[in-house]
Amino acid sequence: MSAPGDSAPLRRRRFPLGWIIGLGIVAVLLIANAHLVYVAFTSQPDCVSHLKVPDGSESQFRAAKSGC
Repeated sequence: MSAPGDSAPLRRRRFPLGWIIGLGIVAVLLIANAHLVYVAFTSQPDCVSHLKVPDGSESQFRAAKSGC
């Protein structure tokens, strides 16, 4: 006869596949967002000539305020 605590079989604690997939998805999203932040801070767009002069004509669009 066995001791009262020995009746349950030993279970190996495994990390469920769902948790692994979920953590993988979260990791991919975090890396993608970090890449977007990195690119946003390290790239500088060149100045672009505007299509409209600020004389009031409404035929073309232009930036509200030039950054150059």
